[in-house]
Amino acid sequence: MTITPPALSVFETVESEVRSYCRGWPAVFDRAQGARLTDEDGHEYLDFFAGAGSLNYGHNNPVLKRALLDYLERDGITHGLDMATTSKRAFLETFQNVILRPRDLPYKVMFPGPTGTNAVEAALKLARKVKGRESIVSFTNAFHGMSLGSLAVTGNAFKRAGAGIPLVHGTPMPFDNYLDGQVPDFLWFERLLEDQGSGLNKPAAVIVETVQGEGGINVARPQWLRALADLCRRQDMLLIVDDIQMGCGRTGAFFSFEEAGITPDIVTLSKSISGYGLPMSLCLFRPELDVWEPGEHNGTFRGNNPAFVTATAALEAYWADGGALEKQTRARGEQVEQALISITEENLVDVKEYRGHGLVWGMEFHDKARASAVARRAFDLGLLVETSGPQSEVAKLLPPLTITEDELDEGLRTLARAVRETAV
Repeated sequence: MTITPPALSVFETVESEVRSYCRGWPAVFDRAQGARLTDEDGHEYLDFFAGAGSLNYGHNNPVLKRALLDYLERDGITHGLDMATTSKRAFLETFQNVILRPRDLPYKVMFPGPTGTNAVEAALKLARKVKGRESIVSFTNAFHGMSLGSLAVTGNAFKRAGAGIPLVHGTPMPFDNYLDGQVPDFLWFERLLEDQGSGLNKPAAVIVETVQGEGGINVARPQWLRALADLCRRQDMLLIVDDIQMGCGRTGAFFSFEEAGITPDIVTLSKSISGYGLPMSLCLFRPELDVWEPGEHNGTFRGNNPAFVTATAALEAYWADGGALEKQTRARGEQVEQALISITEENLVDVKEYRGHGLVWGMEFHDKARASAVARRAFDLGLLVETSGPQSEVAKLLPPLTITEDELDEGLRTLARAVRETAV
């Protein structure tokens, strides 16, 4: 497919230079349905980006759209801060009955604001308030958001530099396999905790992603996560799992930590919790941690009622039936893995590694610029693929969970072609 870049005059002259995705995908998008987007010139693109994980159920999912339209047409509450509304009640009851109770999770639910970084900020504040300590431990190549507290526990040097001030009270530790298996898990971390001369302030909490999406699709082993949870218990630290991108079924189960058999003290959710791409986030925590004073953490847009409506519809449609979506996600993940094996075998000199879990996968190249070249060529061929990793060295696959087998195969064939056609 030959794409003629549109005249982006208003975007270039009025919008800030901070824009990013539109630079790699020079099209003006107009419509979307399922796993496909269409630009204003009628060109169609298969979406392996899914709103950075905000569209697990695809674009304009018809079930969720119908629920939203019905709610708006009857003049349902749109903006409600933290007031009690019928849509919030329906969401809380459904979330409790469909998600929390079947998993024996007793969490209280907090609506901290519309974005993932709002949820992370709330989690960090709560941990510090509960434990009376300032320090938070995060991990190498972590990404937790762009506000100051979240940046302090984020690893990416470029994003951290944007803060413009020192980012304090955060200490990084090696993520799973960061040291290529040469050092036993948590040896350094535990030694620092036990040595009174280490200089490490006693942490209030540890925050971790089970799969580091922005960090390069780094997958933590279940046994590593279990060992981390055990370390937190023994050392009186809270365990925070950031499930903003990997939750809501992205790895198969609703929560990405379920496979490891752990129960975090605090969990953050956003992105696909609304199901429709509407801004919404949750901070979940054990009841005994609910030490907030009324209004101590708030936000004007923490009561996005249309998002409650679509979130409820998504839970009822995809998670109340005993695991059909989870099984499909795992099957689609196996389909992706087989394709990546083939691409790797065809490009042994170029591909360093592929890795992933469920329907989040990455392909890392020896030439760190290659992933960006593959993403550009994929766009020319009608496929949206982003990059991740500290140097954007990983081509990242994040298709909707509802993508069909044929659509997934089509996108994977396009990816294979993009890899071949960018070979030097």
